[in-house]
Amino acid sequence: MNPQQDFQHQVVLVTGGTKGIGRAIAEGFLAAGATVVVCARQQPEQLPSRDGRNAEFEACDVREATALQALVQTIVQRHGRLDVVVHNAGGSPAVDAATVSPRFHEGVIRLNLLAALHMAQAANAVMQQQESGGVIVLIGSISALRPSPGTAAYGAAKAAVLSLTSSLAVEWAPKVRVVAVSPGLVRTEQSHLHFGDEQGIASVAATIPAGRLAEPQDIANACLFVASPQASYMSGSNLLLHGGGERPAFLGAAHNTTPHGQS
Repeated sequence: MNPQQDFQHQVVLVTGGTKGIGRAIAEGFLAAGATVVVCARQQPEQLPSRDGRNAEFEACDVREATALQALVQTIVQRHGRLDVVVHNAGGSPAVDAATVSPRFHEGVIRLNLLAALHMAQAANAVMQQQESGGVIVLIGSISALRPSPGTAAYGAAKAAVLSLTSSLAVEWAPKVRVVAVSPGLVRTEQSHLHFGDEQGIASVAATIPAGRLAEPQDIANACLFVASPQASYMSGSNLLLHGGGERPAFLGAAHNTTPHGQS
């Protein structure tokens, strides 16, 4: 393990840390020696674990600001500090933006933007009082930077998270660093819901220059880096993890076009 990514004696909170990307992040910090607390609405059958150490679990609905404040208070009462928060909770099912209800859109914004702000507020209040300050990592998305058909409100919320990251980094410096980590397409236990069977997943992976979808561990590695002293000058920025991005559609269209008069 990189000695600059040693999180022993540090307390880390990962929201949505019981499955998928969040679980990998929690296990990454456990492997680095941290005391890790994960939260979700329901306790999982098996907690994130590494090297015989388990994450602690607290039930929390991140959409409720008071619940987030209570969560942070519980952690500080138990451990005396809070060094790193990785706000990973979020998401949205695919819907038709033209016909879905306004209430649905409001819920998506509440989960993916307001929860991030409220989580950051609660964490900052503690970290500003600590001599060592702290780090807040907001998990963004490639959807913030490109069209997001089917998840328009989600993409808009994640774009707002990037603005939030840069603003909070200025307001809360120098004690607290605020950084965004934005994954592209990630292979998780729910990939089949978006891409179908293994053949569909492979077809999608073939469109990515890296030749594969990201693995949750790729995102965990990024979070360990940005929360470590190696990234001590990184704040207000967005670390984009998309395997090289997406091949522009016009390139494929151009190659498939036959010049006039030729067969």
